[in-house]
Amino acid sequence: MLLRTLSAALLSLPLVANAATFTTLVPEKSEIQFHYEQMGVNMDGFFKGIDGSLHFDTDAPEKAQVTLEVQMQSVDTGSEEADSEVVKKEWFNASDFPTATFKAQSITPKADNEYEVAGLLSIKGHEQTIRFPAKVETTDEQATFSGSFSLLRGDYAIGEGAWSKFDIVANDVRIDFTIIATP
Repeated sequence: MLLRTLSAALLSLPLVANAATFTTLVPEKSEIQFHYEQMGVNMDGFFKGIDGSLHFDTDAPEKAQVTLEVQMQSVDTGSEEADSEVVKKEWFNASDFPTATFKAQSITPKADNEYEVAGLLSIKGHEQTIRFPAKVETTDEQATFSGSFSLLRGDYAIGEGAWSKFDIVANDVRIDFTIIATP
């Protein structure tokens, strides 16, 4: 009877996930979306080409190393015409700057599975330090890093010449990301 009661009590305890280290980015499952306004209309798109390296230990998140590279030619706005336009010199200048890069400089735990991330974002040869909240959900097989941040396209010279004004295409751009990694 005591053994049965003890077994039942142990089975009712919540399971604690084992510590894990995630080192392999899974590009085909990862996603980077962008959201902006054009002539007062909400617009969306995403990048299909994501690569990089990471090392995230659930027991030592502050020691994490993350570098993400986004292939600018992989943009998908939902329109072939717009896709071919935004890779031109006035916008992403993808021929001279084929990748945008984010390199984490610090990852600070804030709450369970919640972090403040700071790092250097480089787009089109322009760099800015950005900070944003992120969440990390883990299983033994996978870590899902998600979050959102805003940037000003003017800070990165995205939209030059006639497009440098913000009356047609807004300056504010929101980036949402989901990055998948495995051990």
